[in-house]
Amino acid sequence: MTQQPKLSIVTPIFNEESNIPELHRRLGVVLQELALPYEIVYVDDGSSDRSAELLRELAGSDPRVIVILLSRNFGHQLALSAGLDHARGDAVVLMDSDLQDPPEVIPEMVGRWKEGFDVVCARRTTRPGESAFKRGTAFIFYRLLRSIALVDIPADTGDFRLLSRRAADALRSIRERSRFLRGLVSWVGFRQSEVLFDRPARSSGESKYRPFEMIRLATTAAYSFSRAPVWLLGVAGTVVCLGSAIALLLGASALASGLFFLGGVQLIGLWVVGQYVAIIADEVRERPLYLVRESLNYQSSLSRPANEA
Repeated sequence: MTQQPKLSIVTPIFNEESNIPELHRRLGVVLQELALPYEIVYVDDGSSDRSAELLRELAGSDPRVIVILLSRNFGHQLALSAGLDHARGDAVVLMDSDLQDPPEVIPEMVGRWKEGFDVVCARRTTRPGESAFKRGTAFIFYRLLRSIALVDIPADTGDFRLLSRRAADALRSIRERSRFLRGLVSWVGFRQSEVLFDRPARSSGESKYRPFEMIRLATTAAYSFSRAPVWLLGVAGTVVCLGSAIALLLGASALASGLFFLGGVQLIGLWVVGQYVAIIADEVRERPLYLVRESLNYQSSLSRPANEA
């Protein structure tokens, strides 16, 4: 590329062969209308379908397409981080590749950036095509997290957002391994705004966030941005102790149930503490966040990311 991009689009890819052509077409229409020098950074997160092959074809036909092929599946948050590390634009848009983050919202985000905002979050107003269970748990999760977090994490926002270059560089400087990017973006601060959009139903394929991955992301958010788990453990211990004392004063004989209850609280306590210990262990090992198997069309005047193999 001979022209430094003003706008970078970063999107992780994991088994999205059915969505890549339409995603790229719609991105092309939107970015042409913006009339800004741009690049699209696709990060293949160890796909097992034809996603990597399709991305190679796109990179071969357009030098503005940057393809980063990771050595294996590292997960959504780390794939986004890899794309952010390789993005060179003055503004960087993070978005999913399943077309539930509509490219047509990008011009409004760019407009807010031109007004002087460093972070522009896209907040979902509707979630069609999702089960009542998923909508309900997402509603509860965001509001519960916001009430216990040490930073203000906007509700109903995913990873679809725009970052100015200084906000992107600040986020890049954080190399912790248990990553919840939405919380980290709030932590770095700067001037933040939001745009509203109706989230469309997934057009094809299936969500890569299984219930287990959703639970793991939620616990990562809680442990990374709140001390509530430890506080709740202390409250549980206090309640158990007071309950035992009151039961003893009232002459109750519930030894067996009391022992089982106390044992349960102790196990919960060990689990909470164990989670923190596991996070600390991951950090002190200092393994790279990800490893790159191959990159296409990537030429940078900046220092090359240290995580490339």
